[in-house]
Parts: sequence; structure tokens; C-alpha cells
Amino acid sequence: MTPPSRLGIGFIGSGFNTRFHMRAFQGVRDADILGVYSPNAKNAAATARFARDLDLGDCQAYASITKMVADPRIHAIWLCGPNHARIANVEEICAAVTEGKGTLLGIACEKPLARNVAEAKEVLRLVTKAGIRHGYLENQLFAPHVEWGRSLIWARGAATTGRPYLARAAEEHSGPHMPWFWQGALQGGGVLNDMMCHSVEVVRHLLTKPGDPRASVRPVKVTGHIASLKWTRPSYVKQLKRSMGNAVDYAKRPAEDFASVMIEFATADGERVIGEATTSWSFVGAGLRLSAELLGPEYSMRWNSLNSGLECFFSRAVTGRAGEDLVEKQNAEQGVMPVVPEEYLAYGYTGEDRHFVRVFQGKEKARLDFADGVEVVKMLMTAYRSAEEGRTLAFPNRGIDRFVPKVAKGTWKP
Repeated sequence: MTPPSRLGIGFIGSGFNTRFHMRAFQGVRDADILGVYSPNAKNAAATARFARDLDLGDCQAYASITKMVADPRIHAIWLCGPNHARIANVEEICAAVTEGKGTLLGIACEKPLARNVAEAKEVLRLVTKAGIRHGYLENQLFAPHVEWGRSLIWARGAATTGRPYLARAAEEHSGPHMPWFWQGALQGGGVLNDMMCHSVEVVRHLLTKPGDPRASVRPVKVTGHIASLKWTRPSYVKQLKRSMGNAVDYAKRPAEDFASVMIEFATADGERVIGEATTSWSFVGAGLRLSAELLGPEYSMRWNSLNSGLECFFSRAVTGRAGEDLVEKQNAEQGVMPVVPEEYLAYGYTGEDRHFVRVFQGKEKARLDFADGVEVVKMLMTAYRSAEEGRTLAFPNRGIDRFVPKVAKGTWKP
């Protein structure tokens, strides 16, 4: 199939993440959002209308994935559905293509690729067998502050006094939007599985010289730690039930709300460097905070997404509904509040969506594909195993393909 001048895109999923991507596509040339599928037809229709309101294309809701793939207007799929539906979604996409019901130029999949290594490898096997090009979505690698900071550090610092030796990254907020994120069996774990996929890739990315392959910085040791700091306290257990439903019961089936991972990397030039990553659903602050640091001999960089340069102050007299118009996962509407304009751009969604449109048009090579997504899941599962065993583990870790965290099994005790 010859790549079209404009790529027609269909989304699987109609929630917060899909709408974030749609906002990001306002800054992407040569693509139209033409389809949405969700098992919730009402949500699919509303999200299709959202895309049309943004003037992103004549977006329609489809009754099935197969019907969306079969539409000749659809050239690529952005897979943004929940983790527990990943295998079924990919099976339906690949079956439609294999049976000649549609032709796709590519699939881009949101993080994590799957809930565990066995599922991630099955996703890769399915798309490889079907002959579909694939890309793994990791927005923070495309965040402008991360990209600019990395480029400057390597061009000015590392070129003069030597390569960086320590990278740190964190993603922290007060908890997810939807109930399934909180449920270990559906999501695959807790905050480590949900968000550490971002942070471990950011530290590796920062430690990799621009232009060098990802494999030039290779993980060799992983140390993980998980804890429940907030959401297993009795008052918060009740709060979760009220907001997320009785199925989210952290008195009986908790998931971790804090995780830290230390990764030792071996570099192609013979150095050992360190990545420190932290994720939290127990963060107390204005809203989502992304941060990163990169340190080397006589230089450093740092980024904090809440230091956006724009602040608003609202006194006690200013009242209104709770919202997320200032920052994602917003926790307050009064006092001095940071504002992150165009979050989809600041967090890297526009950059990654632009990149994968060009990848599926044959204009660029994918920076990350499903094979990279499998390796990320292997690092996450190794971190879980390390936390369970209380020791540092070698990477790759023997038997990790069959490992399922206790959090996902519902047997973890904080």
C-alpha cells in the first residue's frame, strides 16, 4: 500500500488518553482523525464529536474494531484502550488485516505494551505475523524540555568533560481517573506498572547520546521498591470506594501507590551509569508533576513540569467547580496555582504523534517499536520481582517471561 499524503487515523479507546492525543493532533500535519471505537457506544460517539469539534477530520464512531479497520479511510490505529483489553484488541486488528478485511500502514500502542511479559510478547508476535508496522508510544521522550535539555547537555557538557553518569526521572500525581487503573488484576499492577514505564525510559533516553541507538545504553541490574503510603489508610480506602466503586477495595486488594527503581546501565563505551526513577499516586501538590535531571562531570540539567512560568492566584472569594483546566490531575482551585498551557505539547504528545504519522508514511524510522515495549515490560516485571524478593536482580532476569506480580494476583500485602 502506497502511503497517502494524509494519514487517516482510528482510535481504540474513548477516554482521557484518547482525548489528550486528539488535542495533540491539532499540531500535527498530514493526518486526520477519522474513527473511534469503544465498547461504550455513547462514549465513542461523544469522542468522535470531540474530534470533529477540534476540526481534526470527519470522525465517526464504529460498532467494532473490525469495521473501523475495514474502512479504507483508516490507514493507522492508535491503540489507547485499557490494559486488560490489549490482547483482544490486537487480536481483532490482526485478524481483520490477515483476513483481508482491511489494510493498515501501522499500529501505535500506548504504554505499557501489556500487563506482563507473556502478554507483551504475544502482542509483538501477533503484529509481526500480520505484517503490520508498529510503534510504541512514550510521550515523555518527545517532551520539548527533555529533548532540548538532553541535546544541550550532550553538545556542550558531555562533549567537553565526558558523558553523563546519573539520570533521574519522576512522575507523580494523586491517582488515576478510572477505576480499572486502581485494580491490580485489570491494570497489571499499581503505580509501577502504570507510570514507571515513562520514567525508566526517560532516564535511559537522557543517558543515551543523541544519534546513538537505544541499545548503546543497556540495563544490567535492577533494584525495585514498592509501598502503599496513602491509599490503604482507612479514610482513603473509604474515599476510593466512594469515587471508584466497591470493586476498588484497598482494604482487601491493594496496589502500590509508590514505587522507586534504580537501574545500572552498561554503555557501549565501557562506562557504568545509573538511572533513578520514581512514581507515585500519593503525591500531594497542585497536580501532575513530571521531573527529570541529568548530571555529569561539571554540568547538570533539571526539569519540573509545574515550573511552567505561568501562575494564577485565586482568593477564598473565588469559588467554582473542581476541574483540570490549570493542570492535569489538578488538586486545588484556590491560592497560587501553576498553569501548564497546552499540556499535550509540554508532555510530548504532539511530538510523538507527529513522529509516528511520519513513520507510517515511510518518512522516518520508529524511535520505539513493540520490541522496545517488550523490553520496557521486562524491566517493570524485574523491578516488581526485585521488590518482592528484597534484592537487586540481574537484567535480563531469568524466568521473567512467566512472572506475574503479587499485586496483579491480588495477594500483595503492604
